[in-house]
Amino acid sequence: QVQLVESGGGLVQTGGSLRLSCAASKIPFSITFMAWYRQAPGKQRELVARISSGGTTNYADSVKDRFTISRDNAKNTVYLQMNSLKPDDTAVYYCNVIALINYWGQGTQVTVSS
Repeated sequence: QVQLVESGGGLVQTGGSLRLSCAASKIPFSITFMAWYRQAPGKQRELVARISSGGTTNYADSVKDRFTISRDNAKNTVYLQMNSLKPDDTAVYYCNVIALINYWGQGTQVTVSS
């Protein structure tokens, strides 16, 4: 059974940093894109950052220059380094893996206090 195991969320003060990890296992096909989405209360889920198998990255404008996505293809793991966190970054963060179909993690809470 496919598993996406996320870790690294938590509570941090404004200006702090967190690093999220998502390890994918038992994916039956080659992984193309790995990404992080987030969903704040009362808002739609939005793309935060995405990375292709070749390392091409895309970021939401709101996180550019603060967040960095990376991946370890050998470990099927994607990371999100989040720096200079703001209260507006508070949300549940979801790992997303595309391997012919979409797979989603269970979500990890990130809370940034002011």
